[in-house]
Amino acid sequence: MRASLIQIAVDEDESVASRRQRAASLVRDQAGSDLVVLPELWTTGAFAYEEFAAEAEPLEGPTYEVMAKAASDAGVWLHAGSIPERDPEGPLYNTSLVFSPSGDLAAAYRKIHRFGFDKGEAVLMGAGREPVTVRLPDTTVGLATCYDLRFPELFRVLVDAGAETLVIPAGWPERRRAHWTLLAQARAVENQAFVLACGTAGTHAGVPQAGHSIVVDPWGEVLAEAGAGEEVLTVDLDPAKPAATREQFPALKDRVLGLAPPRH
Repeated sequence: MRASLIQIAVDEDESVASRRQRAASLVRDQAGSDLVVLPELWTTGAFAYEEFAAEAEPLEGPTYEVMAKAASDAGVWLHAGSIPERDPEGPLYNTSLVFSPSGDLAAAYRKIHRFGFDKGEAVLMGAGREPVTVRLPDTTVGLATCYDLRFPELFRVLVDAGAETLVIPAGWPERRRAHWTLLAQARAVENQAFVLACGTAGTHAGVPQAGHSIVVDPWGEVLAEAGAGEEVLTVDLDPAKPAATREQFPALKDRVLGLAPPRH
C-alpha cells in the first residue's frame, strides 16, 4: 500500500481559492498511490482563528467539490485534511473529509479535542462526538486530527473499532515539534498500528509550523519523515504488518482497564 503525505505550505499571500487548486494539482500528481493525505485546516491555516468564520464552508462546499474531483482524477483514496465546516444548524466544526477513488465521500470526522485552552479553536468551533473509521481495500483507517494526538483513549477506541492505520492531519507548531514526533511514535507503539501524521509547512497567523510529517510503523520505527518546508512524503507500507505485530507481540490482548465497567 503506497501512501503519500502532502505537507503543503500555507502562505498568507496566497488566496484560499488558489491554494485549493494547487493542493488539487498536488493530489493529482500522486496518481499511483493508494492513499493520499493533506494536513489540518490547510485552506486557512490552523492558527488563523480570525479567518475561520469568513472561510467556513458547508460540508459539500468548494473544498469538497475540488477534492472529490482530485481524488477521482488521481484514482486514489484521499484524506483531504480538514476544513472549517459551517453547520447550517449549529457552530463551526474542524471537519476532515475522506474520499474514495471514485470521488465519493467515504467518511467525515469532526475533531473531538479542540485546541486553545478557552481561546481560539476551543471557543470558535464545536466539538465532534463520534470516533470514525473507514475501511480501505487493504486496511482500516482510524481518523484523528492534530490535538487529538495527545489523547490516547481516542486511539484505543479506534483500534477497538478495527483500525490498523491511524491518519492524523495537523497544523502543529514548530515550538512543540519534539512532542509531535514523540506522540506519533507512542500512538504507533501502544496501538501496534501504522501512524501517518501529516502537518503543514509555512506560517499561520505568525505561528511557524513544524512540518516534519512522519510515517511510523507498528513497532515504532520511523519509516519516513519530511523536513520543514513544503514536501510530498511517499512510503510503501505492508498492510499485513499491524496484524503480524499484534500476533508476534500480543500486548493488546493483555489490556485490563477500559474493557469493562469496574466492579464495586
